[in-house]
Amino acid sequence: MTIRDGVREQLRRERLNLRLAVWLLSGGGLLTALLLSGRLRGWLWTLLSAADLQLLLRWGGAGLLLLIPIAGIVSLVSQYAFWEGWLDGLPEVEDLFGDDAVGAGPGEPARGYVVYLDGIHQSEQDHPPRVQALLGALERRLPAGFRLLRGLDTYTVMPVALVEDSGGSWFWRRVFALQEQHPNGLVRLLTAVLVQANNVIKVGISSDRRYGPIRHYELALKIGLRLAEQGFQPESGSPLVLLGYSGGGEMAFGVADYLSRLARTPLHILTVCGVFSGEHPLERVRTIGTVVGSRDPVAAFGNLAYPGRSPLLPFSRWRLALAAGLVSRHTIDGMNHNGGRGPFSERYRDAVVAGILDLLPPLSDPGAARR
Repeated sequence: MTIRDGVREQLRRERLNLRLAVWLLSGGGLLTALLLSGRLRGWLWTLLSAADLQLLLRWGGAGLLLLIPIAGIVSLVSQYAFWEGWLDGLPEVEDLFGDDAVGAGPGEPARGYVVYLDGIHQSEQDHPPRVQALLGALERRLPAGFRLLRGLDTYTVMPVALVEDSGGSWFWRRVFALQEQHPNGLVRLLTAVLVQANNVIKVGISSDRRYGPIRHYELALKIGLRLAEQGFQPESGSPLVLLGYSGGGEMAFGVADYLSRLARTPLHILTVCGVFSGEHPLERVRTIGTVVGSRDPVAAFGNLAYPGRSPLLPFSRWRLALAAGLVSRHTIDGMNHNGGRGPFSERYRDAVVAGILDLLPPLSDPGAARR
């Protein structure tokens, strides 16, 4: 190991330690504030009896201590199974855009593509109704020549829904069965949280330099397969826009370098309430756009959780992209991360679509011929 490699390894460890410390301090402070809140304690005692509260704590603790680590293990095993060649369903790189792989798609091939990557709430390929409403509004207002690709499961290995993913379908079928059929509401809640935990773990894997590249390579193949079905051809100059909501923003940053090498076309990143590290290779990314709400604590927390976005590290990839003028920001006043004041609410839906369109790259990219 050279001196430079040793320094890089030390910096990586320090970054991980700092990230862990921030998470622990933030979580501990929030938990302490909740426990000290007299109003919260009074509300809990009014809503729940002592026996109900004891049952909640017992099963909730069991879920956190047992089920979430199991979800993490299943996630890592799925990555390993794919890398070892045990899973079929994704094409080889040389066959990705071959003549046999290209589909006709709906009409003529588009001149630009917007690929939507959902947040950690995604549990199947079909998006929730509120997400579908926003994507429908965006699709209707996209400039002529652009095509929106949706229904791509961001958090599975294969291009299928979570319950059909061959790397862990045996586990998730049982989880979804409990979520839909179990008579105890607490059990149904824990299984729903478990799906969210799996997706959070996938976002964590994406930001990890050991396992992240495998995750990004899988996702690049999945997106490439969808593009091939739409009639996309490499070196056509058609810009690709990766549109990621929340944790989908981290997936967009992670997959960008791999996808740009596969597709050989201009690539752009666009996030809505994005939570991302910004520490992935960005040399092949033309532009980065962020649509954020002024009252979004989750997206703001990304500045603390990922040290590479801190101004204290001016030579990180994210800070270099900022210095080079690649990043544009569109702020929506009053918007939160989700819920009734989130980007998918009727209140802010049109403003979010307008922000996306404002940051969308033009189809006539003068640098396309050079890439």
